[in-house]
Amino acid sequence: MSFDRLIEGIKRTNNPTVAGLDPKLDYIPDFIKEQAFARYGRTLEGAAEALFVFNKGLIDALCDIVPAVKPQAAYYEMYGWQGVRALEKTIAYAKSKGMFVITDGKRNDIGTTMEAYAKAHLGETAVEGEVFEPFGGDALTVNAYLGTDGVKPVLNVCKEKDKGLFILVKTSNPSSGELQDRTLDDGLTIYRTMGGMCEKWGEELMGQYGYSGVGAVVGATYPQQLGELRKELPHTFFLVPGYGAQGGGAKDVAPAFDENGLGAIINSSRGIMCAWKKEEGLDPAEYAAAARREAIRMRDEITAECCHGV
Repeated sequence: MSFDRLIEGIKRTNNPTVAGLDPKLDYIPDFIKEQAFARYGRTLEGAAEALFVFNKGLIDALCDIVPAVKPQAAYYEMYGWQGVRALEKTIAYAKSKGMFVITDGKRNDIGTTMEAYAKAHLGETAVEGEVFEPFGGDALTVNAYLGTDGVKPVLNVCKEKDKGLFILVKTSNPSSGELQDRTLDDGLTIYRTMGGMCEKWGEELMGQYGYSGVGAVVGATYPQQLGELRKELPHTFFLVPGYGAQGGGAKDVAPAFDENGLGAIINSSRGIMCAWKKEEGLDPAEYAAAARREAIRMRDEITAECCHGV
């Protein structure tokens, strides 16, 4: 099962974290941008080249200590088809280095449209009898608030291709409670109801470590809800955003883990990508080394607080 591979990567690196690759040109050192613009001009193609070169350096620096990366599709789509090509190249490069790739697309639709999303990001597409893997991610984030119609097509691809999905349950943004915290007639909150649906959907994709291939996105900014959901969703693996730049710390993410120090992977995006900007006097050419140092600091802080060695 897909998340068995993720858990094995976490155990191998003793590191339950994922590096978010959400690049903007502002995050990228000038020397990378100037080289890309010299080759392609100050164009979308030049910007996309800078994104990929930046990501490649980060992946090279992190691949032996961080088990997974999470590229957010919007940061590539904003640079047009050229940026989408950079996303595909980033996924392929990370996988070539043995990293698990979570494509953060938060896709949301029903029927054949959701099937198309699933085939694009996790499965295969046929062209006149020839079969291709368009993006090749290992897991995809999904907005399931359309109900089962928007999840079943992804489950089918996950079963066929040994992939996983993370469903939005209790998100890290400040206004998430406007809808997700509301109580339904049965006394359960909407986020708790969605978590229960993850458990049910996951019955079709159980793995050897006791977690299914249907995970949940639960924010570090809501540690009480993290703990509640961990107790109520014993077979659901958590993707936890909100650490670092959004305010979550190691104590906040601790409730996401089970008694074995497993059950969750904690995301940091800007904290890792922009670490080079925080080290006074650092040569920007050392941006990847700075990212590595931040990733190690994050790993050590979280494992000391939460996992005590996974």
